Amino acid sequence: MKLIDLKEVSDNVNLDEYFDLYNYVIDNMEHPQWLGTFTRDEIEQLLTIGGKIWMYYDKDIPVCSVFYIPASNKSLKKHNIDYDESITGSLGPIMVRKEYVGNGLQMAMLDVLNDYVKSIGKEHMFTKAHSDNVYSIQNILKAGYKIVDEYENERGPMTAFVK
Repeated sequence: MKLIDLKEVSDNVNLDEYFDLYNYVIDNMEHPQWLGTFTRDEIEQLLTIGGKIWMYYDKDIPVCSVFYIPASNKSLKKHNIDYDESITGSLGPIMVRKEYVGNGLQMAMLDVLNDYVKSIGKEHMFTKAHSDNVYSIQNILKAGYKIVDEYENERGPMTAFVK
């Protein structure tokens, strides 16, 4: 199953379905702390300031999702990134339903997001991943990001990246 085989929804995303996928992914992860947490209010706020969610479906089953979040100068400075928020975006949660893992969907969604970021005039992207999440880290590095910071937070050891 490739991303191109799935139905894409990126306008007027159904947040109930987004949270259904999020909860399913969390419930089936060996290390659920690897996936960041956002409340519905936080996501709705991020969407009003330029955030964007892509949902992908196999028929009616939500399979995977990627979330673009506008970067803030505060967050960039926290991670020692010397880029301004006006030219920098942020990769938020990227999720794949367990039955579809291993099909290159995460990498394909990174490509979708990178194309989108260029289309809105951003020059750089920021993201972070749990330092033990080797598969995500490999994909992030393969997508051209470089490590810029390593630190501990409430989720454990984290690695920050910029592209």
